[in-house]
Amino acid sequence: MTVSTETGTRIPVWVWRVAFVVAAAVQLYGVYAPREAGPNLGIPQIDKVAHCILFGAVAFTGLKAGLPARWLLGALAANAVISELVQHWFLPQRDGDPFDALADLAGVALGAWLAGAKAARVPRRTP
Repeated sequence: MTVSTETGTRIPVWVWRVAFVVAAAVQLYGVYAPREAGPNLGIPQIDKVAHCILFGAVAFTGLKAGLPARWLLGALAANAVISELVQHWFLPQRDGDPFDALADLAGVALGAWLAGAKAARVPRRTP
């Protein structure tokens, strides 16, 4: 089974599904690891960019894989808030940051927009 993209190329749906599983695994590790994932680069607020990219990648690949937007985006939004609460209350070497949750939500919105951006530019045929 293949999914035709707006540019005319054909990408098998299994590729999007594999990409989604990988993106989701990396995202879950990043937000639920006992210690902060990744190196400390010394750049202030760089973790916000990482949060945005992680959540955006899951939203983008999930939508491209054909997951229902309502459920996927709702689950990601809930995870943005829940993950920060878990970090605050249950992971002693992590801290819950409301600005991380905002970066997560921005990533969800960005990923959803990118997944649908090309579709919005393609003119629809009238019958």
